Amino acid sequence: MKKYSKETQVGIFVLLGFMAIAYMSVKLGNVQLFSDNFYPVVAKFNDVTGLKNNAPVQMYGVEMGYVEQIDIDQDTGMSSVTLRIRKDIKLTDDTIASVKTSGLIGDKYVKLSRGGGDPLKAGAVLRDTESAIDLEELISKYVFGGV
Repeated sequence: MKKYSKETQVGIFVLLGFMAIAYMSVKLGNVQLFSDNFYPVVAKFNDVTGLKNNAPVQMYGVEMGYVEQIDIDQDTGMSSVTLRIRKDIKLTDDTIASVKTSGLIGDKYVKLSRGGGDPLKAGAVLRDTESAIDLEELISKYVFGGV
């Protein structure tokens, strides 16, 4: 049996440690390295308060994608949300995107309600949207008599 020097053993141990750290970083960070099983769809909202990058996108209660990017469209004055949808899910042009809250004070997510129109292509824009409901605003209206 071949004996390795202490330096070689330490080098192999450190290399295995770096490989384990890199693997866990990729898995826990949901990084897509070599395969892209998603296509982009843009949704325009009036208000996306509380929505964050990497928030889930759901249809019929099943997670089918995530929020990739949230920007402001200066031309229309609306929020532009880029969604990444799994390639095996086919959306139609009359799909409705809504910003919802999981639970009473939970995280925000995007809910898609599928229609029956023509299929969407990658990069298409969803115009039928429902913005987030601001719970604090509703409570303040109720408390101060604005309802």
